[in-house]
Amino acid sequence: MKLIIRVLLSALAVVLLAKLLSGVYVDSYTTAIIVAIVLSLLNFIVKPVLVILTLPVTILTLGLFLLIINAVIILLADQLVPGFGVENIWWALLFSLLLSFLQSIFFSVLKEPKETF
Repeated sequence: MKLIIRVLLSALAVVLLAKLLSGVYVDSYTTAIIVAIVLSLLNFIVKPVLVILTLPVTILTLGLFLLIINAVIILLADQLVPGFGVENIWWALLFSLLLSFLQSIFFSVLKEPKETF
């Protein structure tokens, strides 16, 4: 159940950012849900491979190259999902930063409070 809620919250974040950023667009709410699913699959499958392949550059830039990898994942999702578009890598970089920020806020709602005794 939490997985479905996480996907729906990610889709909500995609829709909000598409309305906020002029370089990003989403056709419909269904497309936003598909984008959320595709992004999570790409982050699960493709991102670890890219991180390993670019490990020397990532170490050299003290981890800042991971931002570029996130932008590339967004651009890849742009190519895979019809109805979702990002104009260039700069919009993808901004979109990925804001999406991570919104997801952290939204997902904090899902955390169960810890009991203290």
